Amino acid sequence: MPELPEVETVARDLRGAVTGRRIERVTVDRPDIVRVPDGRMLPALLTGQRFEGIERRGKYLLLGLDSGDELMVHLGMTGHLLVCDADAPVAKHTHLRASLDDGHELRFDDARRFGRIAYGSREALTAARVLPRLGVEPLSEAFSQARLDAVLRTTTRTVKAALLDQKGVAGLGNIYIDEACFLAGVRPTRRCHRLARRERAALLDAIRQVLSAAVVNRGSSIDDYRDVWNARGSNQERLQVYGRGGMPCFECGTTLRRTVAAGRTTVYCTSCQR
Repeated sequence: MPELPEVETVARDLRGAVTGRRIERVTVDRPDIVRVPDGRMLPALLTGQRFEGIERRGKYLLLGLDSGDELMVHLGMTGHLLVCDADAPVAKHTHLRASLDDGHELRFDDARRFGRIAYGSREALTAARVLPRLGVEPLSEAFSQARLDAVLRTTTRTVKAALLDQKGVAGLGNIYIDEACFLAGVRPTRRCHRLARRERAALLDAIRQVLSAAVVNRGSSIDDYRDVWNARGSNQERLQVYGRGGMPCFECGTTLRRTVAAGRTTVYCTSCQR
């Protein structure tokens, strides 16, 4: 599933590609991908509006419109939000097409249909629970040691489970939690309440570093992720542990251990991480 760096890459690309563009026509081939309102209403609601701003919250994209409402997109596991020429071939599993006034189209495709779209005000989206209440953004100034300590100090959950909880820190997922834990020298299977202060501080710095680097590298294209131009990211070439269970650690040569934590496949080094 695309995580914060991948969704941030899409958000940044969209700001340059669609901000100020007017929507001339909308086609929804699978109304059931629209959670709020009824998907059959979406073309009439969007047509004629302009995109005024693009925001990312956690793994959610919020495309602001001149009405004050927003088009919310969650990519799920296999979703793509693409900008292409209006006459470009339409990919299989394309569920939404929005023709723009510059000759481009904004398209959403999703083979497995775990992604979702919703439309409305921020308050309405939150009230309908299609946009959940999310925790602190880890690339913001608000992501402080105190905020991370509040997530970690008072729970007996594993580090992996606590960081996967979007109500604490927004946007983290399986890839970057494993990577941050490796950089911090902390096993993702550790119990949070047993972490020393220096370990929590190391996690704070590591989360910032791995996310920032992944954004620079335009995300990790491990399976389905592509940016709005249908191009792959390159951060997958720099992953230290994710997906490498049974392979040697790049730092010490120890065979990386694969286990399950918080229901997710988890990889760490028994020598580099304590």
